[in-house]
Amino acid sequence: MFVMTVDQRRSRRERDRVPDLLARFTDTPVVRSFDRTAGDEVQAVIAEASTVVDITLVLAELGTWSIGIGAGAVEEPLPDVTRAGRGPAFEAAREAVTLAKHAPGSVCVRGPDTDTAADAAAVLSLLAVLVARRSPEGRAAVEQMRAGRSQSEAADALAVSKQAVSQRLAVAGWQAEAAGRRTAIRLVERVDPRRDVAS
Repeated sequence: MFVMTVDQRRSRRERDRVPDLLARFTDTPVVRSFDRTAGDEVQAVIAEASTVVDITLVLAELGTWSIGIGAGAVEEPLPDVTRAGRGPAFEAAREAVTLAKHAPGSVCVRGPDTDTAADAAAVLSLLAVLVARRSPEGRAAVEQMRAGRSQSEAADALAVSKQAVSQRLAVAGWQAEAAGRRTAIRLVERVDPRRDVAS
């Protein structure tokens, strides 16, 4: 199981962004939804590594969150609300979010396999830096690709030429993100070796 603990950066100088985050991930497939734990911090329980990576990159694009990812066991049955959960994955996520506040890309991963966790954090940090630096035009083009559209369909939706979409995707590093995302998913999945046994 994965636990994500996410803390708003510069919360004393900015408005409370937790309600926006909760609304954004309402339809995301999770085991326990994001829940405010304290102050400007939220936490969720997630079963799939791909979902963890998807959420991480969305938060990295927003640029206002420190992202801690913990892998491991959780005490079951899980309570109805995330903040009442306990177990090693929760402890790992707590450690990770603290370290994320000073990490590149504001991302950290912790779990039983510490070497793989460090590798996963490195790849996610690179991806986080990549997506955070995109222009609004680049982000709009990438959103079209993530929605499964072709470049021609994206061009129509954005009211630009196909060549403009291609250029925006190149500058935004879309192909690098796609490859890096696949690597990140594999690494996050392996942070808890017991998942391989269970599967």
